[in-house]
Amino acid sequence: MRIRLLSAAALLALAVAPAFAAPVTYKLDPTHTNVLAQWNHMGFSNPFANFGNVEGTLVYDAANVGKSSVVVNLPLSGLEGFSAKFNDHLRSADFFDATKFPNATFKSTKVESAGEGKLKVTGDLTIKDVTRPVVLDVTLNKVGEHPMSKAKAIGFDATTTISRTEFGVGAYVPNVGDQVTLRITTEASVPKAK
Repeated sequence: MRIRLLSAAALLALAVAPAFAAPVTYKLDPTHTNVLAQWNHMGFSNPFANFGNVEGTLVYDAANVGKSSVVVNLPLSGLEGFSAKFNDHLRSADFFDATKFPNATFKSTKVESAGEGKLKVTGDLTIKDVTRPVVLDVTLNKVGEHPMSKAKAIGFDATTTISRTEFGVGAYVPNVGDQVTLRITTEASVPKAK
């Protein structure tokens, strides 16, 4: 009898396991996502700008992270340099030329494990119709039920460094630094069924 119960429990576990191991699709939460860019300004300061109003979809497969992916749209209307005058300058033809190129995008091409709770996400970053590969160093913060919405949720932090001249945003180099550090924090949730 005990052997039959153990066998039944093992079969049940095998039947249920794939349901928990399936990839989960999340929608990025723009109110809890920051994409901060930081650069050196003539050696005097290291200012930030935030790419707000982020839109995107994240697929996470805990059982096989190589099947995970992310697609992100960064509307330049959400670009915030913390000063109205600087916002206008960042969106001008000197930098992002946001009237002509209203969005920057990122689309992953490969996701790899980099240790416990760590990932390397390689993808294509497009700014001003120029696409270059970048690699994000990612930390998985938490996966679980969101305490307020009760939806499945996930959170990550990520960093990378890019050369802005490679994307045609190189005004004032070398006085204003070419290297831009991107720091990303994001929450995403499974959308509610409609």
